[in-house]
Amino acid sequence: MDSGAMKRLLLCGATGMESRPLKRHDIMNNPLMRHPNYQALNQPSQSTASANGVQQKNSGKDNSIVSSAGESSMDPTQPGHQMTVAFNGSGDGYVSFAGGSAANNSTFHLDSDEQEFTGIGQYDDFHTIDWQRDVARDRMRHRYIIKKKEDSYWDWVKSGHDAWSGWLCVFMVGVIAGAAAGMIDIGTSWMSDLRFGICPEAFWFNQEQCCWSSNETFYDGDNCSNWYSWPEVFNHVPDGAGAYIISYLFYVLWSLLFASLAASLVMMFAPYACGSGIPEIKTILSGFIIRGYLGKWTLLIKSLGMILAVSAGLSLGKEGPLVHVACCIGNILSYLFPKYGKNEAKKREILSAAAAVGVSVAFGAPIGGVLFSLEEASYYFPLKTLWRSFFAALMAAFVLRSINPFGNEHLVLFYVEYNKPWIFIELVPFIVLGVIGGIIGTLFIKFNIKWCRFRKMSLVGQYPRLEVLIVTLITAFIAYPNPYTRMNTSNLIYLLFSQCGVANNDSLCSPWWTISEQIRLSKFLRESHCSYGTSDYQRNFTSANTAIEIAAAGPGVLQAVWLLALALVFKCVVTVFTLGIKVPCGLFIPSLAMGAIIRRLVGVGLEQLAYHNQDWVVFAMVGAAAVLGGVTRMTVSFVVIMFELTGGVRYIVPLMAAVMASKWIGDAFGREGIYDAHIILNGYQFLDSKKEFSHTTLAHDVMKPGKHESFFVITQDSMTLDDVEQLLREMDHNGFPVVVSWQSQYLVGFVARRDLNIAISKSPVSECP
Repeated sequence: MDSGAMKRLLLCGATGMESRPLKRHDIMNNPLMRHPNYQALNQPSQSTASANGVQQKNSGKDNSIVSSAGESSMDPTQPGHQMTVAFNGSGDGYVSFAGGSAANNSTFHLDSDEQEFTGIGQYDDFHTIDWQRDVARDRMRHRYIIKKKEDSYWDWVKSGHDAWSGWLCVFMVGVIAGAAAGMIDIGTSWMSDLRFGICPEAFWFNQEQCCWSSNETFYDGDNCSNWYSWPEVFNHVPDGAGAYIISYLFYVLWSLLFASLAASLVMMFAPYACGSGIPEIKTILSGFIIRGYLGKWTLLIKSLGMILAVSAGLSLGKEGPLVHVACCIGNILSYLFPKYGKNEAKKREILSAAAAVGVSVAFGAPIGGVLFSLEEASYYFPLKTLWRSFFAALMAAFVLRSINPFGNEHLVLFYVEYNKPWIFIELVPFIVLGVIGGIIGTLFIKFNIKWCRFRKMSLVGQYPRLEVLIVTLITAFIAYPNPYTRMNTSNLIYLLFSQCGVANNDSLCSPWWTISEQIRLSKFLRESHCSYGTSDYQRNFTSANTAIEIAAAGPGVLQAVWLLALALVFKCVVTVFTLGIKVPCGLFIPSLAMGAIIRRLVGVGLEQLAYHNQDWVVFAMVGAAAVLGGVTRMTVSFVVIMFELTGGVRYIVPLMAAVMASKWIGDAFGREGIYDAHIILNGYQFLDSKKEFSHTTLAHDVMKPGKHESFFVITQDSMTLDDVEQLLREMDHNGFPVVVSWQSQYLVGFVARRDLNIAISKSPVSECP
């Protein structure tokens, strides 16, 4: 028994799938308790079983199951009708039934390409796959195809199809996922603007697109003549207390409508479509089976629910759910290729590439997506999967760029470019930002997990739709008065990431010009009814190429800082209660927003304190990375995602310092990131390949039967069919160890309960009267 088999056996025992021998044995004399490297454990690749003097041998065919049956008058309960279980050197094996005389024995072979039993090698829901067996089955299938390639032209074509089917599959995943992401982005932008008004000339235009068709050269914050706010739709003046109340009311009502629709779709059609999906994707990629989680209905409802949930103004993002959507697409397309659809281990190669595609279309970061799949999501990631993931992420980014959903020639809404250099002394505040991010991330994880645990154990979890409506109502009611919480979170991140200049009129950095003289105003600030005026930074631009001057902050900046501080508190609190409700929701964007707010405030404070440096935009970017790194505990992949997202290649070192400090501080208070914490909370069987185990206990110390328990095994060739059926009736274990014999109990393998039932039901012996 090799170390991999021993690990699977121990894991099964730890999760309630343990297997026990047929009779009680003295522990001290039980050969199963001997050292796993005992030489007799390595059995020959061929095993023989004798039934009434007739030898039956493994035919040597790939992935074969050998069965033999007698005449219809045979009695399968007689001792002569024996079952043989054998394993070859590659980890696969066969089950045979023999009895009667030589004339009654008939043997047929099933190769991997034509006659395999339906169900053999498949798994039940909420079970763990056998990696070694699935890899061995694929290896033997490949050898069979290579062997048959020279027989005919058709076999040669089948061999070629098998060789490039993986590339074709990931190509299709990338193209379809890129198109789906583009439609989701367009739908989200349009429905989000419905809360504020409508474009009468073309109702399918969002606010920005509606103003593109306007002939006006200057307009106030996208408040062009073509766009009608809801007060204007009802022939009311756009300003004043009445207009404010109407706008407030429509904002809340549209938010409640979108959220209720999202929750209803999830509860009625696809319960698995809620949440971000990344914890479950990690669990599935580690080898766990969750039927329906990557199905067609989940894909459809997740896509629609994501648009509705984000448009409702909830403190969540669509970036995490896009990974789930891409994996659904990968799972569905894998069934077009039997090489992947019928082999769970091979299917996870496609799912790993799909996870990379999801991050690629979410952040416009193909390289970061590949590294995310490698670092955070995947359990089994061979080198060929790395190449295919890169290719799939490339195709997805190309398709999304061709669609151009944001109209800015970039893959994300808040793409910005930084060109200013940083100095060495700034590493100190960058590291401090990382420490703060790690603390905030740790607190967020602890509070969110406590609330989710309370939700599971209380009446709150029994009324998920009501919970969604309450959270949405509170969010919309509190968010509207503050322009920084009223706007879409992606717009807020773009505002905080943007550099100050002539075209930037936000109160955090706008010049001493009147609003009518600005080229563009920040979106949604026109509806805030806050007296920003022109009393912000005491700067004056005389040219678009004029350098940004150092200036003291005026009342406008102080008011904006106060609103940002309130927005930070609101985001931190409401996101804790939002993450986990029964709508599609991700935490990437809220975490980035919280970090960007903190670091923008720190940057403004440092500028006023030192009166020296105005690179608070860099602080916003680094701070956003620090908080999200503290929440997810990602390092390499997230740094790459951030510099792909912002174009700030020269800020890799500050990003690395902040993210690393954030991870160290977070790990000091708890090693689980938000995804691992939710995996533990949901009780998924997840064995983290990156986690270090310090167990020194030997296998025989944990495999001892209890005081009133027995160990049950199946012998390789000395049990009757009736013995096996009785064992299956009396025991509810999901599998049993297979030993050589009662006298020589050397472990030769492990047989799953499902495979035993299928082999018995398909065998002609079981059909005897």
